[in-house]
Amino acid sequence: MKYLFISLVLAGALGAILLMLGPISAGLIAFAILGGCIFRGIYLLEKMNKKLSVLVPDKNKDKVEEAYEKYLEEKGEN
Repeated sequence: MKYLFISLVLAGALGAILLMLGPISAGLIAFAILGGCIFRGIYLLEKMNKKLSVLVPDKNKDKVEEAYEKYLEEKGEN
């Protein structure tokens, strides 16, 4: 609850500062903030995906490996 209130106050202050700046500089700062948030979100999703893939292995990958090993065995017999 405290962090939400702090976030709201800081966002309001940042909005007021951006309104006082010119349109070009405010636009650049706003674009940088949005871009940073998007890239940070993508990074966190990738990190989460890596951790979850270790905990829960992909069953389809095992089927592919089994099919490949079966193919190599059949190829070796001929």
